[in-house]
Amino acid sequence: MFLVVLGLVVGVIGYEAIMLVRVSFLRRGNPTSTSLIDTRVREAEARGQQPRREQVWVPLEKISPNLQRAVLAGEDTNFTTHRGFDYEAIQKAFEQAQRETARQAKAEGEDDDWLPSLPEFKRGGSTISQQLAKNLYLSSQRSFLRKGQEAALTVMLERTLSKRRILEIYLNVIEWGDGIYGAEAASLRYFRKSASALTASEAAYLSAMIPNPRTVFNPQVNPRRVARRQRIILRGMPYVKLP
Repeated sequence: MFLVVLGLVVGVIGYEAIMLVRVSFLRRGNPTSTSLIDTRVREAEARGQQPRREQVWVPLEKISPNLQRAVLAGEDTNFTTHRGFDYEAIQKAFEQAQRETARQAKAEGEDDDWLPSLPEFKRGGSTISQQLAKNLYLSSQRSFLRKGQEAALTVMLERTLSKRRILEIYLNVIEWGDGIYGAEAASLRYFRKSASALTASEAAYLSAMIPNPRTVFNPQVNPRRVARRQRIILRGMPYVKLP
């Protein structure tokens, strides 16, 4: 029994050491792929399709501040002040905006199954650092073990990288549609312009898609849902602090 426990402890320590090395590499090096991208490749191959990957890495300085603000407004309003985890309630301005969009949704005849999802606007409080940890290294499986790994990796990211670097990596690897990864590829695909030239409205539109760009917030599938979330984000953008 002692040897089993010792083996588990050594294994955990070894895993964490390897992951710390991988996270440390991100100080200057860009990831060549992510767990999410690898998963999408396997899914496409399982369907007998050729995997698609549109991605153009750009430094944070070449991503419009409008998009930076929009993403923080939509995903992690306290990004600059928290240390990886944010347990504060959604800001009152967002709650009011959600109530207004709920009323508007009813007026437009939107299905009632959309309305209960409004309080989930911030995706359950998952921060950008947590999302990046999961995107880079973890599977989509839900378990206590995976949540523990996510927490450990989030701490590593926050202690090893600057906030600007975390945001830069996040904006370059997240999914923005089938085979579309990163801000530059998304901007080129949806607006035929560089991410550096995005307007506030365009930036909010892209940010609105982030929670699920392939289905729920796919503008081709649910354009009204994307538009309503876009309006909420636009209202919050002026109050967001950039790193």
